[in-house]
Amino acid sequence: MTLGALIAQLGNESDASATIEALGDLVLYTEIATAAEKYGETPGEYLASSVGQFATEAADEEWLGLIAAMERSADPGKAVICRISRWAIARDQAQEEPGTAACSCET
Repeated sequence: MTLGALIAQLGNESDASATIEALGDLVLYTEIATAAEKYGETPGEYLASSVGQFATEAADEEWLGLIAAMERSADPGKAVICRISRWAIARDQAQEEPGTAACSCET
């Protein structure tokens, strides 16, 4: 599956929700669910929204980091979800708390 196809698939709320659950990563799921709750969204809705926002708002450095994370990972799909969701969570936190820096996902 290409990166574009994966991003398109994750842009669909039901596909995003199923993908998050299928990963079996409780920590990542909890981070997404906690962020989603702040906006009255399901984890799938939050991830789908985050994917769209990443596609339109992420800086070149973020895209390069995403590609590098995919290349280093045994599970590139999980790397995409991790990077995009943590990018969105950090961005949301920075908007809520002025002066905080966005984190860097090391996955």
